Amino acid sequence: MGNHVELDMHELFSLRSRLQRYLDVEAALALTQAELGIIPLAAGDKIAEAAKVELIDLQRLEAGQAVTGHFMMPLVTELSRAVGEPEGEYVHWGATTQNIEQTGDVLGIRDAVRLLTEELRGVIEALAGLGERTADTVMAGRTHWQQAVPITLGFKVATWTDVMIRHAERLEQLKPRLFTSMTGGAAGTFASMGERGPAVQEGVARRLELTPMKVPARNIVDHFAEYVLLLGMMAATLASMAEEVSRLMSAEFGEVSESLPKGDVGSSTMPQKRNAKKCMEVVIKSARIRALVPTALEAMIQSHEVDGTRSAMMQHAVEQSSILTGDILRAIRKVMTGLEIYPERMRANLELTGGLINAEAVMMTLAQTIGRQTAHEVVHDAAYQVAQSGASTTFSDVLTADPRVNEHLSKEELRKLLDPAAHTGLSAEIARKTASRARAAAQLMNNDSEVK
Repeated sequence: MGNHVELDMHELFSLRSRLQRYLDVEAALALTQAELGIIPLAAGDKIAEAAKVELIDLQRLEAGQAVTGHFMMPLVTELSRAVGEPEGEYVHWGATTQNIEQTGDVLGIRDAVRLLTEELRGVIEALAGLGERTADTVMAGRTHWQQAVPITLGFKVATWTDVMIRHAERLEQLKPRLFTSMTGGAAGTFASMGERGPAVQEGVARRLELTPMKVPARNIVDHFAEYVLLLGMMAATLASMAEEVSRLMSAEFGEVSESLPKGDVGSSTMPQKRNAKKCMEVVIKSARIRALVPTALEAMIQSHEVDGTRSAMMQHAVEQSSILTGDILRAIRKVMTGLEIYPERMRANLELTGGLINAEAVMMTLAQTIGRQTAHEVVHDAAYQVAQSGASTTFSDVLTADPRVNEHLSKEELRKLLDPAAHTGLSAEIARKTASRARAAAQLMNNDSEVK
């Protein structure tokens, strides 16, 4: 229906694109009503032929909207003019504005979801590649802003990847609820079309490849709110990823960096600055998306059978969150694809505490002979001594000198226990398995896209 062209997210929500979608719905409505004998067959054909935005006088449309203060009625008038008499009198038969606008907007959302799915697939593939590449790259794991235990960068990437896979699953699961057609008339009761109303809605949905709403009431908008909430969750995940890259990019860590082009300038006064610009874009736009979540929830609170103010709020939340999510998915993909890794700084940071990051490894080994609680006390005392010494003594020295330790562990055994690479657990295995799941998920998304 209509002339399908490949659009980017900004063009997708342009006025011209929106008008064409509304005309597509008017065409589907007319063809269905003609098929059911509600309007003449000739009227259905002529309305469908004329439902092209290039046949609409946009200047006259705009003038009509200025006079009437109504968006849809001048479009109906212009379409009727393009159809001609007498068939033009059957345009918009038994429909109300929101029937056309909401169903048309769903067509736009469907295209937006297709674009977002492609971007999301690219991010998941980029994370899979990064996870595989860094599965064995040992770094400090940090909890509550303090060094905790060694991990690998691939494990960190796996934590991002796992969530992004679920976001892709959520988006797929949402489609049947989201891609719906509503043609119930003024209040959703089919009063203007009577018993044939459900058949009209079914036919319109079939032609537009949507699902008819079970209750075509204009005040039911939870599926749009769910969509905005999902994009808000996705934005929060992407912001978490971007902020982590920004933190690890700081001089104090220096473990990773955005791939910045030659000649990039971070500051007009500080020539040394390398700012995480793509990550900053993600964080800023993610905040804007999350700010639209309360708007979408507010728009669910409808008065009587519809509230036009809240409908406009929902449309704004849906369109802006779609556009912004597309932007940050593209940005984070570039970050993850080109991420620069500095293993030597990771190793230096692992050694900052003189072996304290492997305290758990020592404790759990000692626990096998002296008990877990006693081992915790012994290792905690040793760690406290190191902290109090101001790094003038090492963790290894304190442990070696403690008879509660050297009675059970040799110096060589301690040396092995204090090697960060020996205490990353299943980090590398988790990284590789998650990357494999990500590639499978991306392939499934690609297959779904090709089928559609």
